[in-house]
Amino acid sequence: MYFEFGASKLAGKHVLDATFRAYETWSFNCTPYWVDLERTDNISEGTRWPGPKQLDQMGDRYVSAGRGDLCHPEQPNQWVEFNDNPDEPDENLASTVRSLADGRISRLTLMLRAKDESQPRAWKRFDSNAELKVRYVHKPGVPGSVGAIPGTGTKAQCRPSSDPLTVTVDTPTVQASVQTKVEAHEGEEEGSLQAEFVMQRSSTDTTSGTWSQVWSDYKPDSGWDPDGTLEKATTDKRADGGLYRFRARTQSHWSYNGTSGDLFSPSSSWCYLRIDSTAPKKPSIASDGPYTLCTADDCAAQGEPGRPGTFTFTPNAADADVKAYRWRLLTTEASATTQVKAATTNAPVQVKDVTPGLSGTQTLSVEASDLKLDKEGRVRWGPPAEFSFKVGVEPGPTGRWRFDDGAPGSGATVAKDTGEVGTRHDAVLRDQDGTGWSTLARRGAGDYSLRLNDNLTDPARRVGYASTDGPAVNTQDSFTVSAWAYLTDASANRVVLSAPGELGSAFTLYYSSSSRKWVFNRTDQDKADPTYIRSSADTANPPLNVWTHLTGVFDTKGDTDKANDTIQLYVNGRPQGTPVVLAGAAPTYVPWTADRNLMIGRSKVGGAYGEYFLGRVDEVALWQDARTEQQIREENRLDKGGDPTNELVAHWDASISQGTQVAESPEDPDDPAATSFPYHRGGLTLSATGASLTGADATALVLNGSSGHASANGPVVDETGSFTVSARVRLSKALLASKPVGYKGLVAAQAAPGGKESSWALWVAKTPDTDGDGDGDYRWVFGRTALDAGGSVLDTAVAQADAVIGDHEWDTWVDVTGVFDAGRDFTDTEGHQRYGVAELHVGPFLQRGDGDPGLAAPQQGGGSLSVGRGQDGGTLGHYLPGDLAKVRVWTGAMTEEQVAVRIAQPSA
Repeated sequence: MYFEFGASKLAGKHVLDATFRAYETWSFNCTPYWVDLERTDNISEGTRWPGPKQLDQMGDRYVSAGRGDLCHPEQPNQWVEFNDNPDEPDENLASTVRSLADGRISRLTLMLRAKDESQPRAWKRFDSNAELKVRYVHKPGVPGSVGAIPGTGTKAQCRPSSDPLTVTVDTPTVQASVQTKVEAHEGEEEGSLQAEFVMQRSSTDTTSGTWSQVWSDYKPDSGWDPDGTLEKATTDKRADGGLYRFRARTQSHWSYNGTSGDLFSPSSSWCYLRIDSTAPKKPSIASDGPYTLCTADDCAAQGEPGRPGTFTFTPNAADADVKAYRWRLLTTEASATTQVKAATTNAPVQVKDVTPGLSGTQTLSVEASDLKLDKEGRVRWGPPAEFSFKVGVEPGPTGRWRFDDGAPGSGATVAKDTGEVGTRHDAVLRDQDGTGWSTLARRGAGDYSLRLNDNLTDPARRVGYASTDGPAVNTQDSFTVSAWAYLTDASANRVVLSAPGELGSAFTLYYSSSSRKWVFNRTDQDKADPTYIRSSADTANPPLNVWTHLTGVFDTKGDTDKANDTIQLYVNGRPQGTPVVLAGAAPTYVPWTADRNLMIGRSKVGGAYGEYFLGRVDEVALWQDARTEQQIREENRLDKGGDPTNELVAHWDASISQGTQVAESPEDPDDPAATSFPYHRGGLTLSATGASLTGADATALVLNGSSGHASANGPVVDETGSFTVSARVRLSKALLASKPVGYKGLVAAQAAPGGKESSWALWVAKTPDTDGDGDGDYRWVFGRTALDAGGSVLDTAVAQADAVIGDHEWDTWVDVTGVFDAGRDFTDTEGHQRYGVAELHVGPFLQRGDGDPGLAAPQQGGGSLSVGRGQDGGTLGHYLPGDLAKVRVWTGAMTEEQVAVRIAQPSA
């Protein structure tokens, strides 16, 4: 009898003890017999008799129950409990459940069996209501809100080494908010936590010096605090002029059954500060509209995203030599500073371009400088002053078409406009041969998109498009257009959106076959032979058969002066180049109004229609304003219910495969009757040697670790945007043990252009031994590689597991997931800009191991997508010793909760 348990309820918990209970309802006779509790491999849809492989004994019990008054004394039904016996070292239920809670195994499958199955008198029956009772303590998480308070105020900041925070007191205060690894649910104990602070000083008071510890402290001083408590500690006296760095970690304390212990989270990133009592003091900040200072009793919303605010910066009364200021919005990720000089020493400065990118509370940070240099030759800045204000909610879209109005074959011809502002303009599907609805849709299973023309082979018949009745956007004023495009043919110009006039199109969002780039353009005038003004993508040759988010922004700067009008293209939420000044590119430019309609899938050139799109278009939206970069990234997430949506675009399943290919899965959560995968990627073709579709308990892709692999044509996602990749893998410890330290076994990888590196990869790495067993350690890793124009490695982003692979992870199935979130730009501790973040999940849990997860530049893969091998360090190989059950790829970055629910299977 089998019982299977998922890890979702154990997320973020350290297991102290575990008990398995099963209710015995019948035994063959009144004599007790031994019952074994065995751990087995997981059960799947492909499991065959005699069932999954037995992996380890959890315990045994000598019992008889369930015969009632047929025995003397009576033997009623009863619970039989299995708990580790310290006198029997082979009983390890608690450590196995701990591995489940740690995400090292995806599911725990337990089997009850007679120790001697050849003895009929040992047979028993148990109810299916078995329980797994767990004693646990909350694991500590990396603390939040880590920072230093610059002076005697209350607000803290954390700065990188390239721009240390100036602190004007010699006993600075640092802070951190203690956290559990996973937020405790309401009603649960929220942990017994402390914050541990460590501070180091540079030997030369420059970033090139040697760092040594000079101070540490714990808060609270005694006892423990619950999750979310903000802890503050004041250092002892530090040297004026000294360069310091500090970080914090959370400590979690537990006591159980007469013993106690402590757990520690990984440390936060280093925060850098320099003590300088002579630096300029905090300036004052005054608003000149439209935004107003938030106070404890009043924080009224003003303005809206994209609307500039005007502020005046004035030197502190204690200063006499302020010559410049710099400012930034702290609530904008990767916000750069803007420097302004005073007209004369100590003069106030007014800035008129403080432009919030999102609604809600924003914080303006301003520092003053005397333009003197610090010990590293950089301009020194004083401690920051801060001004918090609330930005009003932006207006909604003037038009939105989700194209979920009809299923394939439904005969529906109208896509409803669900915009929020102004008049609705439904879109009508024109030409029934070339238009229709598709299950390939950006918001995932159950969604639909607009299909355009790629079902037809005759070019003359490829004239399907959709359009509104009447103009949906005023092209004379600022506007933003956005759509998800799935391009299947790049042999000619392919238009996603356009707004026609009498002779031409005021704007066109399209793929250009001549430049081989995505383009957003405007024409100078509505005439037969206009001048085209283009904002083009940074890189050429975008991949086909992938979802790409395109946005075009026309910005009049809120005035009627055409000389400062600009256009800009965004691809996957990222601006391409700099804004193009229209009048500078074409002196004949005027911001003319397109008075016909909005067209989806074609344009108008010289009075004639053409440039029809081939593929899918989804999630079209219009706004009658110039969206900010932050707003465009919010749209790129395509949130539904507060979470980003994801579309499964590739799914290979070995358990249903045979022959020489790992087949695409027909699995569709909303269509169990589906007989083929809608994206039709084709199977993964097995290598001539070292790979087979076999297995004792269920079919898997079995790889020998020296030549076995399988591959298909890639890429399957636009990797300059967000994506998620996951594999269910079973490692062979015996085969990996023969590999040298430093070996990488690639689970799945997408080749980068040139074929020498992988654009992304999931792998297991063998590292030097730390546990004394004589073998190396093993760790899961997800990584990305960016290349320069010559194909050389520019940068890598690496996310690795918190801990090495444990004993319970070998020879059993584990879900390993890599997530690349392209919408999370940040500046690292060295001051380097990073474009997107790589994350690793093992089972349902996000890993926070060492490594730099940020990528220095966007990167698109090209060529083969492989499982069991890949490109790394200029060589092709790195074969995986183990088995693969399935590989899946999604467009969109999953959250930790989505990975747990959709990938790491819950309890069966």
